[in-house]
Amino acid sequence: MNAASFSSLSADHQRLQALVGAWRGEEDVAATQWADEGAATSEILAEAQFGGLFVVQRYKQRRDGTVSFGSHNVFGFDQQAKLVTMHQFDSMGFVPASPATGTWNGDELVLERSSPRGAARVTYSFDGDDAYRMRLNFKPAGSDGWQDMVSGLYRRVSPSSINV
Repeated sequence: MNAASFSSLSADHQRLQALVGAWRGEEDVAATQWADEGAATSEILAEAQFGGLFVVQRYKQRRDGTVSFGSHNVFGFDQQAKLVTMHQFDSMGFVPASPATGTWNGDELVLERSSPRGAARVTYSFDGDDAYRMRLNFKPAGSDGWQDMVSGLYRRVSPSSINV
């Protein structure tokens, strides 16, 4: 089976390549039922897989020098539904029933997913090729309001400088 070449990728698959690279972030964590309020740092390594059809992202968050959260995310593009998809597996241990889905609005990618616990929305805003912002919000089941969970600014770094 041959992997797709980048030049043969759809424009939507090519847009996912904005996530590819090594990144270091400074984050603000809001007080939630899962975490205390405070600052965190993060490291992210994202690689194109299968000729760019998917982007696989490894994420590690540290608070006070200790790993506090980790995730493995797989981004793709569903051509039939015309939606970006993100399957996330993380250290919280919840098994996702379905991927988060969303669309691009200019340089911003917004993905949402629902579960019995509520809805999650993650927004990636790209500031050129070497920086992006991420904001994660949560709406508990039965609630009408979104609450902040994590927001951060991530800058491109050398892959050899991170340890995810």
